Amino acid sequence: MITATQMRGARAMTGMSIEELAAASGLPVATVETMERDEQDGEPHALLAIKQALEAAGIIFIASGNHDEGGPGVRLRARTGADEGIRPENLNAANDD
Repeated sequence: MITATQMRGARAMTGMSIEELAAASGLPVATVETMERDEQDGEPHALLAIKQALEAAGIIFIASGNHDEGGPGVRLRARTGADEGIRPENLNAANDD
C-alpha cells in the first residue's frame, strides 16, 4: 500500500493540511495524524481512503524499486489541458488577481 512518508510527502506536494486530507478521505483528523506518524500499520480501508484522496489531488504513488532504484515515493501528475493557469512569461500587473 502506501507508507507514512509517502503520505506526508504527498500532502506537502499538494499543499493539503491534515484537516483537508481528513475531510477528503472521510477519516477523522486523529486517524490521519496517527497514520502519518507511522504509529500503526493502519487499517486497509483507511490507507485506501487516504491514497484515493491524494490521487484525486494529483499524486502518483511510486512503488519501491530495488536497491539501485530507491524506495517508495510520490510525484505530481502532469497537468494537461486548460488547467495550466498563466505561464510565467505572461505574468504582469494586468493579470495579478
